[in-house]
Amino acid sequence: MAVRTKQAPAAPPPIRIRGALRQSGIGWLFITPFVVLFAVFYLGPLLVGIGMSFTDMRSTDVSDPLAVDPVGVENYLRLMNDAAMRRAAVNTVVFVLTTLPLAVGLGLAAAVLLNSGIARLPAAFFRLGYYLPNITSIIGIAVAWKFLLEPEAGLVNRLLELVGVQGPNWLQNESTALPSIIVMTAWRSFGFNMIVLLAALQSIPRELYEAAEVDGAGRWARFRSVTVPSLRPVLLFCTVYSSVGFMQFMEEPLVMTRGGPLNSTLSASLAIFGQFGVGNYGYAGAASTVLFTVIVALAVLQLRLGRRR
Repeated sequence: MAVRTKQAPAAPPPIRIRGALRQSGIGWLFITPFVVLFAVFYLGPLLVGIGMSFTDMRSTDVSDPLAVDPVGVENYLRLMNDAAMRRAAVNTVVFVLTTLPLAVGLGLAAAVLLNSGIARLPAAFFRLGYYLPNITSIIGIAVAWKFLLEPEAGLVNRLLELVGVQGPNWLQNESTALPSIIVMTAWRSFGFNMIVLLAALQSIPRELYEAAEVDGAGRWARFRSVTVPSLRPVLLFCTVYSSVGFMQFMEEPLVMTRGGPLNSTLSASLAIFGQFGVGNYGYAGAASTVLFTVIVALAVLQLRLGRRR
């Protein structure tokens, strides 16, 4: 009885190997500019900031590196005892938890309305109008809203006076300053979510809605059982993208309130910016590292929870 021996797989032709290497080289050639820019402007400063967080480096030590001493985790322990940093962390959490559902929810509502054809004017008019604040300078929008919320000459209080309501000093009142910034940020940000969600809505097959309608599903049932499941990956993207941006909000309180009154609008990024401004580089580096770690952990957590669902 003849025994068949298992033959070894033939080696790929040298021509295919050379072709694959050539294609790989072309790919690396195209991404090299991004890799270089990323390493110089992102990865490099990130590593420098992390290293700086374990030192007592101040602005007076820049010209004399030998004057910088390692302090271990002292800067991180100092963060836990800093009342201003704790208040900034709380404000940032409140800001994200409040602004995120507003921005994504308003974006979804606007996308559904535009996709349903309820608007009489061309949809392009509303898409441009809703998205325009998102591509406008944050500083310019913050300055405009600051004038709108002026206690005496502001348009908001003028309109309230027409209905017999005395408007507060929105940006100088501890209870209304942060909510005012939240409303402004949600208004500015929901246009991006609207554009992304509208594109996803238009890619949902009409057959799914027709099948649900044949089964007797109403408008709300079709939205709950067809629209939301189809948009889940896009909603996850909007949530992660928006939350990462909102965790770093700084320009709005910097322009509108300077973090006041009584640190009620002080954000984590603004507090870090202030520490850099007074030359506490080591301490600011520690705060930046903590913020970076929290942002990465939040994004990973959201992605994992979204994929499981």
